[in-house]
Amino acid sequence: MTATVETSYVALAWSDLAVASILVILNAGLSLWLGLGVERRLLVAATRMVVQLLLMAMVLEWLFAHHAPEWTLLAATMMVLFAGREVMARQDRRLDGWWAYGLGTGAMLLASFLVTLFALTTQVRPDPWYDARYALPLLGMVLGNTMNGVSIGLNTLTTLASRDRAAIEGRLSLGATRWVALRHVTRHALRTGLISIINAMAGAGLVFIPGMMTGQILAGAAPPDAAKYQILIMFLIAGGTAIGALSAVMLGAWRLTDARHRLRLDRLKEPA
Repeated sequence: MTATVETSYVALAWSDLAVASILVILNAGLSLWLGLGVERRLLVAATRMVVQLLLMAMVLEWLFAHHAPEWTLLAATMMVLFAGREVMARQDRRLDGWWAYGLGTGAMLLASFLVTLFALTTQVRPDPWYDARYALPLLGMVLGNTMNGVSIGLNTLTTLASRDRAAIEGRLSLGATRWVALRHVTRHALRTGLISIINAMAGAGLVFIPGMMTGQILAGAAPPDAAKYQILIMFLIAGGTAIGALSAVMLGAWRLTDARHRLRLDRLKEPA
């Protein structure tokens, strides 16, 4: 006898979400009791998440009903711009001027758009290829992980460059180019930026069931099909994270030096 797969899913009521939110309230209470000082940030983040996801659901519902490439492109651009703001906010020492926002945003724009277009035109192949139902969720998954790689890589770069200033300037004074002098810093920044996706791929399927696979299974997809989609997504995320982190770290190293191969920490803002 062949087993059949149930294709229905369980719809959640608002009361279900209210019950689940008790866990967040308990976390805030624990922070208050232990004096951790993160209860306000936790509640603000949870509230922000709810509002953002509900707004995104409304936008996606409208976009799915209007197969217009210009609206899909506009939504994708807004996602990248907001991600750039998040990258900037996560830096302990930001680059000065528009670089604080532009460098991370540019790196994520390059990585996420390249990888998403690659997936849409070679693996997923929706008709039309810019269908928002496929393009935006794919972009969101790639962009979210690329954002982490870029932000961690940049933060590590600026932190280590400040900490190892004497060693870097010593190499430069002995005739090393800026790339040679900063090599240990850029390598460490790239390793740090990539470690999250490496850990995610190593633990997927053994330690945890990733989000997309879980969602498809809950929606009624056959587990082998859900696994294939999750493998595709992990490969895309790995590619996007690597491209984004490499672009951001190398451009950041270029900005922290000049044409005369001098270290320019004056281009960093002091930590708040």
